[in-house]
Amino acid sequence: MPHDHVGDCPGCAAPDLAFARHDHAHCAGDVLTRATDMAKAQGARLTPVRRRVLEILLEGHRAMGAYDVLQRLAAEGFGNQPPVAYRALDFLVEQGLAHRIARLNAFAACMHPGEAHAPAFLICRACNHVAEAPAAPVRDALDSAAAAIGFTIERSTVEALGLCPACAEAA
Repeated sequence: MPHDHVGDCPGCAAPDLAFARHDHAHCAGDVLTRATDMAKAQGARLTPVRRRVLEILLEGHRAMGAYDVLQRLAAEGFGNQPPVAYRALDFLVEQGLAHRIARLNAFAACMHPGEAHAPAFLICRACNHVAEAPAAPVRDALDSAAAAIGFTIERSTVEALGLCPACAEAA
């Protein structure tokens, strides 16, 4: 569901904006610019296929499966073999430009490329919109619980399933 302009959009970094009408083209463009700059600074090559996959993920606040991405790439002449999409998605995740959403077996663009953050993903069970919300307090509590038993966490993902404001209102 595309978003349209409703006031100023400081970016989709705020979870309430992912579920609200806003100038999505502005925030998606801003994230793409930051992602491009970050990849360049890291010496990572954002090939045309990788860039296009990121653009596709940035089109909405939905997570997309690899085959959905592949269908889009194939329709645009980028190839129709699964490794095309999977390699691009893996690259984006490795570079911190996208996240894998396990609950949906899908991928979403990172709305905070280049920033150290521990996101929680708020997933609407009705429309599959995904908001990336800050979860530092949750991560701190998890780190403390792990440290108490001598465990070191290397990676964690917090996913919460529920209803976005629009779907909750419609229900």
